[in-house]
Amino acid sequence: MTETITNAVAVRDNGPQAMVERYQGELAQVMPSHVNAQAWTRLAVGVLRRDPKVAEAAGNDVGAFMSALMDAAQKGLTPGTDEFYLVPRRKRRGAPLTIQGNTGYQGYIELMYRAGAVSSVIVEAVYTNDRFQYRPGRDERPDHEIDWDADDRGQLRLVYAYAIMRDGATSKVVVLNRKKIQEIRAKSDSAHSEYSPWNTNEESMWLKSAARQLRKWVPTSAEYIREQLRAKAEVDAEQTAPQQLATPSAPMPQPHQDDDEDGPVEGELVD
Repeated sequence: MTETITNAVAVRDNGPQAMVERYQGELAQVMPSHVNAQAWTRLAVGVLRRDPKVAEAAGNDVGAFMSALMDAAQKGLTPGTDEFYLVPRRKRRGAPLTIQGNTGYQGYIELMYRAGAVSSVIVEAVYTNDRFQYRPGRDERPDHEIDWDADDRGQLRLVYAYAIMRDGATSKVVVLNRKKIQEIRAKSDSAHSEYSPWNTNEESMWLKSAARQLRKWVPTSAEYIREQLRAKAEVDAEQTAPQQLATPSAPMPQPHQDDDEDGPVEGELVD
């Protein structure tokens, strides 16, 4: 009996909830300055309380769970939401559930807004009963009409994403069809888990695929803001010295590679 109580206390003191609370300071150190560490920690603990499968998977491998939380904290995203998924999965058949952390479509959109280069981000799914038209090189943005009175919009057909920059320009328009989405899904390590958003919320993963592709063409880092400020300072300095040529403003960052699995991209960049 005493041994059982001792083991229960050890599990409680080293369980996922206790570890989140114990390492709150370390998590807070890597968070962006705008994130409230205490509120973030409460939300992370709340996921364990409301989702038994996440709690089970986190308890099976607390290290993997904390690694996922550290990734979310560094990005300043809320775990257990469409910003950052906590996906229970099995590394092999018969193995215990563990947690895999994945940035969600709302997370990619949040990172784009946070960089300060965009005024709006549009990520939408197209169903078979919707009307959709986009001609690269001719249309600046897709023309998408939805019959909101329809009882059924049909099956998922396409997904698209683009951003409107602060100067009014339209970013590259990303359009993915079902075949391209299936190619992306096939590269996902967690897609075969019954708890994966690929199986529980398919539309959100279509949206994520488009948002992740758009991320290559839209700044998602504070480095963009710093570069703009540096360029402005150089221009201001040059203006105080008329004998020198003016320095051009900082160019738009080139597309960067994402850490996640990649898929094909369609669309054209419209200036």
